[in-house]
Amino acid sequence: MRARLPKGMGGGPQNMNAMIRQAQKMQEDMKVKQEEVEAMEFKTTSGGGMVEVTISGKKEIKSIQLKPEVVDPEDIDMLQDLIVAAVNEAIRTAEETMSNEMEKITGNLNIPGMF
Repeated sequence: MRARLPKGMGGGPQNMNAMIRQAQKMQEDMKVKQEEVEAMEFKTTSGGGMVEVTISGKKEIKSIQLKPEVVDPEDIDMLQDLIVAAVNEAIRTAEETMSNEMEKITGNLNIPGMF
């Protein structure tokens, strides 16, 4: 006894070729979008704007700006905390942007090992 697939299901080599072309297109789109996001800059602040950090989409720190009034030799710990907070927020923003852009391409398809 042979099982029969409903019309339009299966389809053999033609459907397989179409799936491969679609996967290749998705892969190309993802590469282009990744390059676009990596070229972006993400700017965040902490301490009410006292510390400003700019990172690239590749998560490389481009600049750190400090307001003079935040530099207190008596409270170095606070300054360090503000810098860490701003850097972490910038990284989160870059990662979230990358993830959102990839979801637009993949249609929320869960691909292991991808963003």
